[in-house]
Amino acid sequence: MQVTTDDLRFVADLVAELCGVVLDDTKAYLVESRLADLAKANGCASYRELCEKARRGGNADLQTKIIDAITTKETLFFRDNAPFEALQHKVLPELIDRKAKTAFPRRIRLWSAACSTGQEPYSIAITICETIPAVASWDIMILATDISNAAIKTASLGWYPPHEIERGMKAELLHRYFLPQQGGWKVKDSLRAMISFQRRNLLQPFNDLGPFDVIFCRNVAIYFDSARRRNLFQRLAERLTPGGYLFVGASESLLDLGPAFAPKRHCRATYYQPNPGPQAARV
Repeated sequence: MQVTTDDLRFVADLVAELCGVVLDDTKAYLVESRLADLAKANGCASYRELCEKARRGGNADLQTKIIDAITTKETLFFRDNAPFEALQHKVLPELIDRKAKTAFPRRIRLWSAACSTGQEPYSIAITICETIPAVASWDIMILATDISNAAIKTASLGWYPPHEIERGMKAELLHRYFLPQQGGWKVKDSLRAMISFQRRNLLQPFNDLGPFDVIFCRNVAIYFDSARRRNLFQRLAERLTPGGYLFVGASESLLDLGPAFAPKRHCRATYYQPNPGPQAARV
């Protein structure tokens, strides 16, 4: 089924409304490759009809299927690596020192936003375990969220086929934190227990979350328009504890958001410690 200009406009409007992803005129191939089967399964003669059916009566199930089909789930363990090195050698040591002076000296909260199929939060958890001795005696929780139900289901199961494990996972870490299962590898229960997986749309309010000491929000806002991108990072900053750390994608920069988002660098990684002012989340 070919995408017409009219089809693309309807799909783009719906997708932007549902999840913030911007589809421009060059994305006709993406719509065809990812929505053709869904349109056929729903008896739709065009992509416009598919969108109209998704909107009609707030068809949440069909809307979810469209999001799952359109959103990118390309990821790997320890992606770009530098942020995890910075987490291990800079962020966690600073947090440990800072927390020692608080009422909760062993409590650390992290958020992996747009976690896809789980490689990022598991990489974060492994980094923490490799950094903090007797980590089981700490109160550490990683919230991992994604808009895709399918991605969250895969992430929560914590099972990966060999070709996914081989992308970024060192052999010594694999045998320390995974168990062979059904021809692939399953995350050990002790690591899985550190992470809470939830479906969440980053366009919607998250005042019920946090505060967090560290937030990873990488390679998702690059698909947003400028207004949604700005709004997202401002709201993320409000969910950080004072002095908290915000990691974005390697190709992303927040310099245009103002002086509160001045970049910091360590281990070739760039992170931010925004100070949103008196409304900042508190410990």
